[in-house]
Parts: sequence; C-alpha cells; structure tokens
Amino acid sequence: MIDVDPSLVNWSRAQFAFTAMYHWIFVPLTLGLSFLCAFYETIYLKTGNEEWKKITRFWMALFAVNFSIGVATGIIMEFEFGTNWSNYSWMVGDIFGAPLAIEGIFAFFLEASFFAVMFFGWNRVSKGFHCFSTWMVAIGSNLSAVWILIANGWMQNPVGMAFNADTARFEMQNFAEVVFNPIAVSKFTHTSSSGFVMGSAFVLTISCWYLIKRKHVEMAKKSIVVASVFGLVASVFVGFTGDEAAYEVAQKQPMKLAAMEGLYKGEHGAGIVAMGIVNDAKMAGDVQDSFLFKVKVPQVLSLLANRELGSFVPGIDDLVYGNEKENIMGVNTMMEKGRLALSDLSAYKDARKNKTEDLAQTALERFNINKEFMGYGYLDTPEEAVPSVNIIFNSFRLMAVIGSLFPVIFGAFLFFTLKGTVTEKRWLLPIGLFTALLGLLAQQAGWVTAEVGRQPWAIQGLMPVKVATTNLSTTSVQVTFAMFAALFTLLLIAEISIMLKQIAAGPEGH
Repeated sequence: MIDVDPSLVNWSRAQFAFTAMYHWIFVPLTLGLSFLCAFYETIYLKTGNEEWKKITRFWMALFAVNFSIGVATGIIMEFEFGTNWSNYSWMVGDIFGAPLAIEGIFAFFLEASFFAVMFFGWNRVSKGFHCFSTWMVAIGSNLSAVWILIANGWMQNPVGMAFNADTARFEMQNFAEVVFNPIAVSKFTHTSSSGFVMGSAFVLTISCWYLIKRKHVEMAKKSIVVASVFGLVASVFVGFTGDEAAYEVAQKQPMKLAAMEGLYKGEHGAGIVAMGIVNDAKMAGDVQDSFLFKVKVPQVLSLLANRELGSFVPGIDDLVYGNEKENIMGVNTMMEKGRLALSDLSAYKDARKNKTEDLAQTALERFNINKEFMGYGYLDTPEEAVPSVNIIFNSFRLMAVIGSLFPVIFGAFLFFTLKGTVTEKRWLLPIGLFTALLGLLAQQAGWVTAEVGRQPWAIQGLMPVKVATTNLSTTSVQVTFAMFAALFTLLLIAEISIMLKQIAAGPEGH
C-alpha cells in the first residue's frame, strides 16, 4: 500500500501522454521524410536532372519545419522525466539515462553536424558531399529513434540490470542485454517502418493536392513514384514487424495481449477477434460477457502468440487470479510476494542503520527471494493490474485496419502513375489526399495501444506509475499542463501555417 494522491498521478500521466502524443505527430514524419529526401537527392546526383533538385529542395523545406517542431516537443518531454517523474528518474536513471545520453551525444550530434550542410550547403559543397550529408541526417534521425526505443523497450521488459538494496536503485549490469532487448528490437523495426509509411503518405497527400489543382504535375508524379515504392515496401514490412511485435508482447506482456483481444478466460486454440464491441461494464472475475458483439477467427491468436496452433493463451482472469492447471501465477499471489519483498527491504535498511549486520544479511536474503515481485507490492488490488480493455482493443484495431489499407493505396498509385493515367483517375486522387491523415491516426492508435496497454506500470512488474511520480501539488501539474497545451497548440498551428505557405509556393518557392 502507498499513500499517493490519485489526482496527482492522473494529471501527471495526462500531461506526459499529451506531450508524447503531440511529439508523436512529428517523429514518424521525420523518420520517413528524411529518407525520401535522401532518395530524391540521390536520383538528382545520378541523373543531373535539375527537376530532381527542385523536388529534393521542396520536400527538404517541409522536412526542416517538421524536424524543428519535433525537436522542441521532444526536449520538453525529456525534461518532464525530471519534473514530474523524479522518483522514476532516481530509481532507474543509471539504466534509462544511458540510451538517452547516447542518443543526444551520438545520434543527435550526427544530425546536427550535417543538418546545416543539408539545408545551407547547396552550391557551397560538392554535390556528392551534400548528398552524403542528407543521408547522414536521415540515418541520424533514425538512430535517435533506436536509442529512445531502447529506453522505452526496457520499461516494457526490464532486463540487464540489478536492484541495489542500499541505494534503492536499479543499476546497469549488462548493456548489450538492454540494447538487444527483444521488445526494443521489435519496437524499433515496427516504429521505423511505420514512420517510412507515414513519410510516404505525407508525400502522396501533397502530390495528390497538386494533381487535383493541376499544378506542378510532373513534380508531383515523380514524387509519387518514389514515395509509392518506398511506402509499398515499408507497409508490407510493417505487417511482418507488427507480427513479431505482437509475439514479443505475448511472451513478455501477456496482460497487454489479453486486453488487446478482450480475452478474459484463457483458451487453447484461441481465436482472434476480427471485429467486435467490447462490453465496457465487464470486470475481471465477473460472469458478464466480454463482448456485446464479435466476429472471431478460430485458432489465429494462438498461432500469433505462441507460433503454435492449439496452444494456450492466458486471459485476464488467469493472469489476475492465477491458473494452476496452466502454471500461471496470479497477480494476487504476486502482490503477497511483493509485500514480503518490500517488508524485507525495509527491515534490511533498518538493520543497516542500526549496524546489526547479521539481521541485515538475513533480511537481504529474504528480500532476494521475492525481489522480482517488488512492484506488485505497491498495488492495492489485483484488478489494478488490468489496463483499459476498451481503449486498447479499439486502438489496436484502428491501427491494424488502417495499416492494411496502405499496401493497396501505394500499389494503386504506383501502378497508375507508371502507366501515365493517374491524373485521369479522379476517384483515386481524393483517397491520396487523406492518406497522411490516415497515417497519423494509425500512428497515434499504435502508440496508445503500446503505452496504455502496459498500465499501471512505469516499469513492467517493478514500478507502478503511482510510485514513479514527483511529490508535487496537483495544482502545479494542472498549471503546467495548461501551459504546455497552449504552447504545443501554437507550435502545431505554426507548423501547419508554414507548411501550407510552402506548399502553396511550390518547388519554385523553397
């Protein structure tokens, strides 16, 4: 049990979620558009065609605006770890801080070193070096994502560390294990490839607007061909990386998977719910139906979760209350072990303070038996370990449905553009006009699935969110929430305004 103001926790969580979602508007576009700029400039370097230079500089200008706003929102989000989540930063700073430091020292410096050359080096450096600089910015942007997602992956699956009972901190033990954490690897491949899709969708949307307006038609067609090829390959790859990400979730975060599928009673040969309406009144342990309506495909969930038809997939009730037949320990049992661990940790500290080393050693040995369940000792009820099923179920399906449309959209645009008839397909251009919006919705839905799905944990199984907060007044968080909301809204308006002016000016107005 822990005495924490629920309103403080909720406002702190809301502020960070708001900041992260705003930041996530810009990040995927940066990941994808940076590589598209590199592709366009490489074509210019190979062909010497000045039209490709205009195309490169046009998309580069839009990339610059998005990159700048993304950096600003990202810096604010990182500062929030110290302002709103100081307990978290104290306890895991040795581990969580390392990837973020590497991101700043290595990846961000790589971007910054070549950023000026990329934007201001035209006609000042050789064509080859300028193209190299553009590639370095693209690679640096994606390397930044690598280290940030390694940090996030560790929160979802804490590995390569040990708890120091004397300092009450988690300390790095194996850096390679943290870097090659399966959750982090699957997160990066899925996130980066979905960013490539987002960048391609953005180019498609702007190019379709030009085709509808019959402006800069050749530039739009050339842009569409490259973006469609990149987007088609990336969107197919997203499907494979998404499958791997879901498998890792099933192995490391079974509660998240159960919530994604609205699965309360575990099943052998579990099916996947293709569509359905979640019964929001359903609670763990009760007898209500989990769905008001559903269409289920048999056996598929077992195959995706365990790579084996007929295998057992645990449900929420199994994970909360345990299932002896399937050798699943319930949250209720983990809470008992966690409270023993916290009690033994307290006894160890008291014994060290009183310099009774024998008692301290005995308490430490008892603590080590149950230390992996330490986080569960802070939960008030077993049901607290269940995230919002309704939110996760629907956000996951929104992401999946939209994602399945992209290969078709990119394939259609590539086919008709190469055929030379894309301007005649008046039914297709409006679809392309909304592709970027679809990409943004899919990105946000995916992030909601990943982050809401791991609640109530700041660090999976080791630290609940309510323990990670800073001891602030709720009013302080509310005030800064309002300030950031106003600031981020102004930044978003500024980005959209500048981009619209650039798009209206076209490639001649870079």
